[in-house]
Amino acid sequence: MAFIEERKNKNGEASFRVRVRVKGFPVQTATFQTKTQAKHWGQKIESDIREGRYFSFANSKRKTMSDLIDKYMEEILPRKGSIASDQKTQLEAWKKCIGHLRIEEISSSIIYEARSTLQKVRTHQGAMRSNATVNRYMAVLSHVFTTAINEWEWCRDNPCKRIKKLDEGRGRERVLSEDEKKRLLWFCYDNKSRFLYEIVVIAISTGARKSEILNLKWQDVLLDDERLIFRKTKNGDIRGVAIQGLALKILKELYNNKDCNSDFVFPSRKYPNEPTNINSAWKTALAKAGIEDFRFHDLRHTAATYLAQYKASQLDLSTILGHKSLEMVKRYSHLTHNHTKDVIKYMNDEVFEGWKTRDR
Repeated sequence: MAFIEERKNKNGEASFRVRVRVKGFPVQTATFQTKTQAKHWGQKIESDIREGRYFSFANSKRKTMSDLIDKYMEEILPRKGSIASDQKTQLEAWKKCIGHLRIEEISSSIIYEARSTLQKVRTHQGAMRSNATVNRYMAVLSHVFTTAINEWEWCRDNPCKRIKKLDEGRGRERVLSEDEKKRLLWFCYDNKSRFLYEIVVIAISTGARKSEILNLKWQDVLLDDERLIFRKTKNGDIRGVAIQGLALKILKELYNNKDCNSDFVFPSRKYPNEPTNINSAWKTALAKAGIEDFRFHDLRHTAATYLAQYKASQLDLSTILGHKSLEMVKRYSHLTHNHTKDVIKYMNDEVFEGWKTRDR
């Protein structure tokens, strides 16, 4: 039963303290500025206690956001594959902003202010976080709350859901011009790195991400089937992509000269059990080619542009690039390999006409 007691401070201002007593349960108390607020709270708490709901969420009173985020990183992040590392960085940033607060203290306004702080603070590289990046920070925090509600019963509410996403605009659309493509391929071919040229050709040929290519192992290079299997993908799904033309010739030549001490297609010279690092060689090739404002990931945009130019449909692009925007891709994925193989072959024949494998 709820009991409400009116109190006045030395200035004569009134407040209302409510006590909820239910036999067999500890007394619950809270103080409000109006009697109506106190009455509503008392009725709700009494109802929740009698129906077994209230003490399921007691953790929100004694646990901090650091406790919640740590639990998420320990139990949920390991299931997230290649995105776990990025999300760990994002969650550590949230801990610095709001980790000291109890879960029950977190409101939409507090999250909003913390998000504003994340936008203003420069990264270790000295850059400001883009709207798209901040939205990714919000997405992982929102999932923390959703998990806490549905699986752990640590809280009742997800304050992130009431905050509007930042406008991301149309996104980056940097692609290689025909002249830039020729210059880049030449300086990659002429680079001292033993794999840069091959990796760039495969990136343009398949639209694969750098991490997918670098983590590729020979067991997933199906030369007879003319297909690559990417296991370490951004969204965690295993994806198969056809290889044709120059990329296929390159992989066959690499296979004939592969390092027997490594499972990686592109192993590090110094550490054979790790993939090679092309960061320095990539920057050198870009500088010599005179190509500005271009990232390795833009090769993926370039590949998508070439594929679209050479007969690829939206379904083809989603299948080849591993996008999850079309649910039918999964439903019909067993039918698409031969068709996308033809699309990739046609694109490769056009894009890499006149280019060859590197002499080894």
